[in-house]
Amino acid sequence: MCAPQQQAGATTGAAARPPAATERRTVLKVAGAGGLALTFSTALGAGSPAYAAGNRDRRRAYVLVVDGCRPDEIDSGLMPNLAALRADGRHFPRAHSLPVMETLPNHVMMMTGVRPDRGGVPANEIYDRGLGETRTMDRPRDIRTTTVIERLGRRGFRTGTVLSKDYLYGVFGERATHRWEPFPLLPVTDHAPDVFTMEAALGMVEELDPHLVFVNLGDVDRVGHSDLTGGSLQALRRAALASTDLQVGRFVEMLRSTGRWKRSIVVVLADHSMDWSRPDRVVSLTSPLAADPLLAGNVAVAQNGGADLLYWTGPAKQRDRGVARMLEVARGTAGVLSAHDRARSSWLRLGPDAGDVVAYCRAGWRFSDPMVVSNPIPGNHGHPATRPIPFFVGGGHPAAAKAVSSSLAATVDVAPTIAEFFGLRGAPRGGWDGRSRI
Repeated sequence: MCAPQQQAGATTGAAARPPAATERRTVLKVAGAGGLALTFSTALGAGSPAYAAGNRDRRRAYVLVVDGCRPDEIDSGLMPNLAALRADGRHFPRAHSLPVMETLPNHVMMMTGVRPDRGGVPANEIYDRGLGETRTMDRPRDIRTTTVIERLGRRGFRTGTVLSKDYLYGVFGERATHRWEPFPLLPVTDHAPDVFTMEAALGMVEELDPHLVFVNLGDVDRVGHSDLTGGSLQALRRAALASTDLQVGRFVEMLRSTGRWKRSIVVVLADHSMDWSRPDRVVSLTSPLAADPLLAGNVAVAQNGGADLLYWTGPAKQRDRGVARMLEVARGTAGVLSAHDRARSSWLRLGPDAGDVVAYCRAGWRFSDPMVVSNPIPGNHGHPATRPIPFFVGGGHPAAAKAVSSSLAATVDVAPTIAEFFGLRGAPRGGWDGRSRI
């Protein structure tokens, strides 16, 4: 059951009115199905019965992101629950992640329905010209457009986020009606194990019953990064796949047993897949860039595993020469697949925060900057080898009727899918960059 604890100094408001994202929040204590004590941060007044009765729409949508999952892994025999959900739903075998194929940008695209040049988050790591340093894009203001979470909230729908990674919790901020702060966070990975994440998702749905719940399950990704057997045996990876599938099975069973299944859709996808490299297949661009007379001291590098973002920091009048030289150096470095002038590569749709040059490594390689030892993990993503993802819409609602589509679905399609499901009119200014998949 829920036990609300109002923050000190907070004042009560109209309980049935959807609180704005800037209003004070309260804390709800929930007893999870497994006896685990759960804590949710909730918009002030949103835990009251009057608020819960404010929108009687019975439709429910759940977005489950199996972080870092490859589409072929669902066919491995280790993920029978996901395979069954896919077989009975709307399946998009040609689905893909979008540049840069990293966690933060693709989760933001899922909830905004627009590409990074409009949404504001092009990669996990950027060089912040204002700060003069490299940083993670984990601040709520890094998202520069309205999310479908906020659009639903403004129309009285309740929303929730259950995000296993600390930086995802950070970037989505207080946009949702209810949110779970990932706990316990494992050292190094900064993520909560899936068993805890799913316990929070089950508790949120059963106790608070949001119309939309956005869930990130991080084990497959985090284990994939560190699994030294990933390129061959994939022993740890296989164990993580089976474990995550069990958690998804728990979620589906809860929907069925509580009567939610027939009025729900369950959107399942990954934000990117995974690629593994050997210790000798490491690309570090910092040294060759610094060795060039024109570029020395005039370039910053933001390393994103399978992608490097290069920023000209020298005199503005020399920028064109600097970019041309950065491209030449990057393309001439072993292990680099391609390098692109960001401003002249309109298809990237990354925006100025992604710098001047975007470099991708080859499959089986990884970037490591500023030094060769800076990125020791064998599993990485961000480059084209990690583009394919699973994407399907399951559930008992007619919108998830069984079908297989050859359409080139992408992470950016999630928000317009959710908007159509709930009958939201209109689109972001400039329209959706994705399209509904129901």
